[in-house]
Amino acid sequence: MPTRKRLRIDPTDDWQQLRLLTKSAEQLAYEMIRPVVLFGQSPAERAKATGKAERTIYRTAERFDELWMASLFEGERDGTYRNLPPPMRQLIVDLKAGHPAFRPNEIATICYVRFGRRPSPHTVQRVLADGPAPSRKGRRYPPYHQIPDIYDRRHAIVTLHSEGWSVKSIAAYLGTSRPTVYGTLRRWVEEGVAGIELRSSAPIDHARKVDLRAMAEVKKLQQNPELGEFRIHAALKQMGIQLSPRTCGRILALNRKLYGLRKPEQAPREPKEMPFAASRRHQYWTVDIRYIDNDHLGYQVYCISILENYSRAILASGLSRQQDLSAYLMILYSAIRQHGSPESLVSDGGSIFKAKQAMAIYKALDITKEKIEKRQPWQSYIETGFNVQRRMADWHFAQAHTWEELVAGHEKWVADYNYQVHWGHRDRQDGRHSPAEVLGWVSGSQISPEELHRVFYSTRFGRKVDVLGYARFRHWRVYGEEGLAGKGAAVWLYNETLSVEFGDQPLSQYEVRYGPDGRYLREIAHPRLFETRYRSIQPHLWELGEGEWLKVFRVPEYAPRRQRPVAAEQGALFG
Repeated sequence: MPTRKRLRIDPTDDWQQLRLLTKSAEQLAYEMIRPVVLFGQSPAERAKATGKAERTIYRTAERFDELWMASLFEGERDGTYRNLPPPMRQLIVDLKAGHPAFRPNEIATICYVRFGRRPSPHTVQRVLADGPAPSRKGRRYPPYHQIPDIYDRRHAIVTLHSEGWSVKSIAAYLGTSRPTVYGTLRRWVEEGVAGIELRSSAPIDHARKVDLRAMAEVKKLQQNPELGEFRIHAALKQMGIQLSPRTCGRILALNRKLYGLRKPEQAPREPKEMPFAASRRHQYWTVDIRYIDNDHLGYQVYCISILENYSRAILASGLSRQQDLSAYLMILYSAIRQHGSPESLVSDGGSIFKAKQAMAIYKALDITKEKIEKRQPWQSYIETGFNVQRRMADWHFAQAHTWEELVAGHEKWVADYNYQVHWGHRDRQDGRHSPAEVLGWVSGSQISPEELHRVFYSTRFGRKVDVLGYARFRHWRVYGEEGLAGKGAAVWLYNETLSVEFGDQPLSQYEVRYGPDGRYLREIAHPRLFETRYRSIQPHLWELGEGEWLKVFRVPEYAPRRQRPVAAEQGALFG
């Protein structure tokens, strides 16, 4: 067979000459990598000599080491993908069969981790379409929660991640959550093998909310043995200490065990449907009187309170030595002056709540009077408020030795009750959990001061306190408080009781006797002075005795006005 004569050319390593002498792309590709695969020349040096990219020379040499001469014939496509090694093609098919949710780029990443070569997503799709049959049947690992040993579970996560699996694919394949996968991998990176072994998940030195300050405050509050876990929780929250009621209950139990304190008694009861449940603010107000137990003062004390049913807020409350109408009207006046008038007022069958004068005030202010059923105190919302008062304040009331201490304890209870979280509002979703927050700025029907004065004109009289602390009422001067000289006070008169009040707080109280006509004040006697915070800061030079200080005395009647003398009439100049 005749052979073709070849031109005799001197051997050369010049790349430009080699490009002219080669007759195919495969031959040119081999010449490009020949110094690298034969003589160990670096791809960087060969890239400078040929003008090709260093990465291209590196990849071509790597493929030549794997597939030999077949790697040069990339244009030959017969369905066997000779440019990918058979193990890689088999891995692609097995990965897709084991986890169908794999995307081509995720499979390419796993191939790169396994073989150091990343096929394109299109190549992966062609292998999946025409590649070999899967070699593995069934799952490589069972679902995460079906693996009995916790070490094997975490080891499966670490193994798959080391093979190039993404966190999303691991979580989907094992049927667990991504935070679980992230947590396992984080412990593996930080602690190695010890991070995936079984151990307690509780932190070693975690920050605790129950510190020494919280324990001390609970111990201080527990001096009142009637406070339970919820009221302790509310009081601590008011101080800025966030502890759950259950945590407060555990601290209370610990203190009872250590110090021998008694547990508050609370009878279980079944909730009933309330007949005066309000659907809006100031729809119903509830008023009632409660006896305050105190053995130090030597006289009876009563608490008169008005509660708003919707928010459970105490609108007005005060202490009184008697259950009389004037004391009740003082509290009602204070509540209406601050919050407007309600639609309805609820009370029990007490005589002062349905007195003629009180009913006239209700009618003038367009207030509907409602009454709970006889012997059914649970229908009154304020009974719940008084139960809270019993737990929060009765212990402090019993410790008071003076009227001033009793009033201070009552004012503290009103403030704490209104601004601490309330059990009835614990499930609200608007973040308002205290009565004051639920009541907010909403008020009832507004009454002007002039109109309010006209409504209460028959029992309330405005007076100004003189420099000696007396207020003049008709032909009498009654003592109020010297420290309020020049201030405007109120005199309340009902039946046989006269009270001097300032700032919704009684200053003094007197007994009244009328004349035969039932209107003329024949005598005002038996004064009772209350200790208030309005006392004069200037101390007296000496203490006056019982007969030296007149707290009430009659003043002379006004002198009749003198008539002016009639001037002489001037005669006319002309007749």
